[in-house]
Amino acid sequence: MKGGQKAKSVKLTTTGIQILILVVTSAGDGIDYDHADWANAKFDVTGPMPEAIDAPVEEKVILTPRPGPAPKLNNPLVFGTRPGNPFIYRIPATGTRPMTFAVEGLPKTLKLDPASGILTGTSPDTRGEYAMVFKAGNASGQDERPFKLVVGDTLALTPPMGWNSWYIHYNRVTDAGMREAADAMVASGMADYGYMYVNIDDCWSKKRKDEPYRDNCGGILTNEKFPDMKGLTDYIHSKGLRAGIYTSPGPWTCAGYMSTLGYEQLDAQRFAEWGFDFLKYDWCTYEISDEKALHDYMKPYALMGEILKNLKRDMVYNLCQYGMGNVWEWGAKVEAQTWRTMGDVGFMSFLDAGLENCQYAAYAGPGRWNDPDYILIGWVGDARKMGEGAPVNLTPNQYYQYMSLWTMMASPLFFSGDMTRLDDFTLNVLCNAEIIGVNQDILGRQGVIVTQTEDYFVITKPLADGSIAAGVFNTSVVEQSVRVSWKELGLKGRQSVRDLWRQQDLGTHKNSIDVKLPLHGVVMLRLSSAK
Repeated sequence: MKGGQKAKSVKLTTTGIQILILVVTSAGDGIDYDHADWANAKFDVTGPMPEAIDAPVEEKVILTPRPGPAPKLNNPLVFGTRPGNPFIYRIPATGTRPMTFAVEGLPKTLKLDPASGILTGTSPDTRGEYAMVFKAGNASGQDERPFKLVVGDTLALTPPMGWNSWYIHYNRVTDAGMREAADAMVASGMADYGYMYVNIDDCWSKKRKDEPYRDNCGGILTNEKFPDMKGLTDYIHSKGLRAGIYTSPGPWTCAGYMSTLGYEQLDAQRFAEWGFDFLKYDWCTYEISDEKALHDYMKPYALMGEILKNLKRDMVYNLCQYGMGNVWEWGAKVEAQTWRTMGDVGFMSFLDAGLENCQYAAYAGPGRWNDPDYILIGWVGDARKMGEGAPVNLTPNQYYQYMSLWTMMASPLFFSGDMTRLDDFTLNVLCNAEIIGVNQDILGRQGVIVTQTEDYFVITKPLADGSIAAGVFNTSVVEQSVRVSWKELGLKGRQSVRDLWRQQDLGTHKNSIDVKLPLHGVVMLRLSSAK
């Protein structure tokens, strides 16, 4: 049912039913302005009246095996950069520290700190592909893994990974909070799995009525909570991480802080001078004509895209305009690498957001990614009230569904919870190398839904080595068993199957596999020909 419709009468014969569940959902369009009532509900029964029972309790079961003491390199196999630009990269590796790093085939413009695994310098001036081999060793063993630096025009050859301040700090974000997040990204081990961007969202510039907004040269000014932007990015870079910033093409940001309209070139240049590596460009107060023509949607983003492309700094460009004008069709044309496909996930079900984003798979690929917003698990803020943090209102199994869905959609993986309250369970969801490996696969294909019923759906994602990843998601309110056939996955013959969350081989199966899905559960599989 949708808003404005008349009430409907529902009669159900309950003979033989032992458990009856009455469910109200958002109907797939978000929860804004939703209201529903069961009016005049009654049960006509013979015998005892029905009894209300509690919903099943979901335990926080850690599925991801802890990494061993020996080195395990977790870098993506490719990385894009533009010629001659500043370069910083922390080689992601788990294992006991101290650890010694080496790089075979390192370009002369780069240098390696062998103790930290941090690469610094500038990217080569000559376009092309630079094949390297990362190596890591400690007292427990050694590991090596290829890495290809692609010097050209395309950034974000795999989906960007990192953290954003919005859903936990809102207008309370500070320089100290950003440094704290960078520290936590390393200390928690997230950086060892490839998380690298530490991004400020809204509320760093001068708030409306807090004049002056700009200096005598027109340069944008920060508020008192950010006294030294260059010092902040230097600190983030000292960890081998990258820094991101936020602004809007309108006169003000969403929260009413000074923005970029009329100062696009000047502000972008200042962001580069400060040392930022990522820009989120949020529509908010930008105004267009009532006709809302496509070129009006594209205009401000094309302007900034051209500026960023010509800066002497790699800056990943994220369009945040909520899917208007079918941005997935033209985001890459305005030099963006990622674009939001819908509204804020803080105001809607993550499953609804993911299922909507799944529709745009044809437009994703290396350097161009559909972005359904951030990963909100762990300790997050109240999006409606911009309030203090609290544990997110999701069950443990929904944590797994959330990360699995974003992984299968080849979405940017940006956590936006409290980095200082990361518990073992949340880290086990965020930091599974095999799950992240599906997201970071160099083929760059976004998964597509191949089966969808009222109770479950199946997404498949082809991978560069010829195998496929398959995610089976339970959308019912009870546990269930599902038989997944090779025919629906587009496969033939015997398949070797691996459970990615548990990192366990499930053997060889001929035509199908039966999976047990707990309430709100998901199973992530990797299937490869047994030949």
